[in-house]
Amino acid sequence: MNFNLSFIKKRRTELDIPMQQMAIYLGFKNASTYLKYERGDYSFKAEQLPTLAKVLKCDVSDFFNLSVA
Repeated sequence: MNFNLSFIKKRRTELDIPMQQMAIYLGFKNASTYLKYERGDYSFKAEQLPTLAKVLKCDVSDFFNLSVA
């Protein structure tokens, strides 16, 4: 199971939510910190996922690529 960062970016842009606003929702100081999460430099923590899902109007499960081997 892989975390789907491209879904997060796509969904954020679809909803026209600026990175600075995402940073505020998640308790970060600025957009550059949020960008590091969205790019995968840092990993989202489990406790951030419900907030992320609420802001992006999706389910937490949408953040994961479920691969069938």
